[in-house]
Amino acid sequence: MGYPTGKGKAGMGAYPQIGVNTEPLPQRHVPPQAEQPAKTDDDDWKAHIRRPPPDERFRTEDVTNTKGNDFEDYFLKRELLMGIFEMGYEKPSPIQEESLPVALAGKSILARAKNGTGKTGAFVIPILEKCNTTKNVIQGLILVPTRELALQTSSVVKEIGKHMNVQCMVSTGGTSLREDIMRLYNEVHVVVATPGRVLDLANKNVCNLKQCHMIAMDEADKLLCPEFQPIIEDLIKFLPQERQILMYSATFPMTILDFKNRFMAEAHEINLMDELTLKGVSQYYAFVEERQKVHCLNTLFAKLQINQAIIFCNSVTRVELLAKKITELGFSCFFIHSRMYQSHRNRVFHDFRNGACRCLVSSDLFTRGIDIQSVNVVINFDFPKNSETYLHRIGRSGRFGHLGLGINFVTYDDRFNLYRIEKELGTEIQPIPPTIDPATYT
Repeated sequence: MGYPTGKGKAGMGAYPQIGVNTEPLPQRHVPPQAEQPAKTDDDDWKAHIRRPPPDERFRTEDVTNTKGNDFEDYFLKRELLMGIFEMGYEKPSPIQEESLPVALAGKSILARAKNGTGKTGAFVIPILEKCNTTKNVIQGLILVPTRELALQTSSVVKEIGKHMNVQCMVSTGGTSLREDIMRLYNEVHVVVATPGRVLDLANKNVCNLKQCHMIAMDEADKLLCPEFQPIIEDLIKFLPQERQILMYSATFPMTILDFKNRFMAEAHEINLMDELTLKGVSQYYAFVEERQKVHCLNTLFAKLQINQAIIFCNSVTRVELLAKKITELGFSCFFIHSRMYQSHRNRVFHDFRNGACRCLVSSDLFTRGIDIQSVNVVINFDFPKNSETYLHRIGRSGRFGHLGLGINFVTYDDRFNLYRIEKELGTEIQPIPPTIDPATYT
């Protein structure tokens, strides 16, 4: 491959860390809030907003090619605008510009946009705008396919809605049903959930969705796979007839068409996918034998400037074996997969997101919607079997228009998959060069 072998420099904790000249993990520090005088209606409310420092990094046209609108153009509640700006959102991204006016007008939406371009904000903002916190009823339901994505989405809802007194609840499998039932006896305005758990609560007459007029489905293609679709259809029966469905994903197979025709025939369609892969992600492959993969990974660790990296394997067993190998090489790493206890998964997700470790080995559990800004490198230790999985995996880097790097280990048996995925995605995965310019992914 043209890379010398070696280990990374010592970094966080007792173990050396991947990357040669790696900078500390980027942290966006928010200055402590100064004591503010009581505000009046005449005060300039924007002057009191605690905005995070502006993000000066380069962004691709996936998120910068906008019409030039501002969030204030949509006549949103002031408390909601305060949460949006304090979240670090500066101007609406293209998917938000297309979605917000339609969603606020009460129409259902079927939207297709790339990973990491602001889809979560596109459905969270209208749900919060239409939420009446004086009513103690569930008014918004957000469905996601994985527990980690539920935690992440609920944190976005809470952060954007923090000035509105919106009560948001997360409900997923793998957690205490009793605790969810007790929580629903208190005030809840928005529920973020995986489908099976919320259907269970609805069937028990604990989760009352009779006044929930908005339902958002993130990663909708996964939610409408054979495993989930019957659950979703049962769940919709608990919603009022006058409901608004917001569906978002990066990939939309034909199976979604039948669901759309039955449940949201008048939906407004948005398609921002002129090409499938993110513009800011450089994609390479290394042609290797199976027994060379760990050595190649060690080489990459020594050569690349990695903020944080996610390494994907095709099975749970291989995830644990690779994490063990990486530790034996002297690097610290976390691993995550679907067979772990939920409490352990939550801890790994939380600690990795907070920068406790640079390297995470994962199964495809982590391919959907997970947004960790400091991940700039994705390595497919095992090459994926289909283009949809490939697209979601490399979309973990290059979030919100920033630059990223996707490296694929390709064996002789993977060569036809490589050609097929290139053709289906209309992209070119190039052979890995002797050196990769850090400016293309940092």
